Amino acid sequence: MSCCRPPQPDDKLSGAEAWFIWLGGPLFALVLWGGVYRALPPLSQWLVDRLPVTPGSHLAEALAFFFYDTPKVLMLLALVVFLMGVVRSFFSAENTRRLLAGRREGVGNVAAATLGIVTPFCSCSAVPLFIGFVSAGVPLGVTFSFLIAAPMVNEVALGLLFGLVGWPVALSYLGFGLAIAIVAGFVIGRCHLEGWLQPWVLEVRLGECALPDRRLAIEDRVRAGWQAVTDIVGKVWLWVIAGIAVGALIHGYAPTETLAAIMGKGAWWSVPLAVLIGVPMYSNAAGIIPVVEALLGKGAALGTVLAFMMAVTALSLPEMIILRKVLTGRLIAVFIAVVAAGILAVGYLFNLLFAA
Repeated sequence: MSCCRPPQPDDKLSGAEAWFIWLGGPLFALVLWGGVYRALPPLSQWLVDRLPVTPGSHLAEALAFFFYDTPKVLMLLALVVFLMGVVRSFFSAENTRRLLAGRREGVGNVAAATLGIVTPFCSCSAVPLFIGFVSAGVPLGVTFSFLIAAPMVNEVALGLLFGLVGWPVALSYLGFGLAIAIVAGFVIGRCHLEGWLQPWVLEVRLGECALPDRRLAIEDRVRAGWQAVTDIVGKVWLWVIAGIAVGALIHGYAPTETLAAIMGKGAWWSVPLAVLIGVPMYSNAAGIIPVVEALLGKGAALGTVLAFMMAVTALSLPEMIILRKVLTGRLIAVFIAVVAAGILAVGYLFNLLFAA
C-alpha cells in the first residue's frame, strides 16, 4: 500500500536549487490556494444564481452549501494532508515502535495517544503496527491508546474541524479524543487481556510496511507531502463528496426543530443513539465532518454531534473487521465497550457544559 511506501530517490540538485524548487513551488501553490479559497463564497453563489431554482428555497440553500463546501473541504483536505505528509517524513513505523517500546502504562498511554495523531493508520499499517508494537514489548494497553487515537484524533479531522467549525470545537475534540484514547488504553491494560490476542500475533514481527530509518533531503520531504495528497485525497474524495451531499440535504431540507428534538441537548437518549448510528457507518473524518458542520448549523447539540463523529471514526465497522485479524472477538468486544463508554461520557459532558 502506498501509505507505507517511502519517497522514491531522485537525482539530487545543488543545495540552493533544491531549496528554491522544493520550497518555492509549495509557497507559490499556497498563495494560489489562498486566493482561490477566498473566492469560493461569491463563486458558489454565482453558480446557484445561474440555475433555474427559486432564490431562498430549500433547493437553493442545499445547492449553495454543496457548491461552496465541496471545493472548500477538498482544498482544506489537500492542504492538511500535504503538511502532515511532510511532518510524517520525520517519523517511521520503526521509530514509533522504538519510542513506545519499554514504556510503562500511564506515561506510555500518553505517548502512544500523542503519536497516534501524526502516525498513519490504514489497512496496510494497522495490522503490522499492532503486531510490531506487541512483539517489541509495548504493553497491550499502550498499543490500544495508539490504535484509538490514530483514526479518531488524526490531523485530517483536526484540520477540517478547525477550518469548518472553528478552533474551540477542534481543540475540544483534540482534548477529549486524547483523553478517551489514554484512559481507554489504560483500562484495557489494567485488565491484562494479552491472552485474548490471536495466537499468531506474538509470533510475528513487523514486516514490509516499516519506513526506512534515514535522513531525508528537503525534496524528499516535499515529495512525501505530494505523495500523501495523491494517495489519501485520491482514495477519499468520493466519500468527501458523499458526506457533503448529505450535509447539503440536512442544511437545505432538515427542519431545525425536528433535528433539535432528535439531537438536541434535552433528549437524553440522543447521545447513545448517535453512537449507535455512527458505528455501522462506512466513512472517515474527511467525509463525516461536512455532516457534522450541517448538524451543528441546524441546532444539534455539540456533545451529541461529537459523539456521533467519534463513533464513526473510532468504532466504525470496517476498522473492527481490520482489527479482527489480530484480536479475538472477546477483546474486540472489550475494546468497543470501553471506547463507547468514553464517547458517551464526552457527549453527555459537552451537552451539560453547553446547556446554557
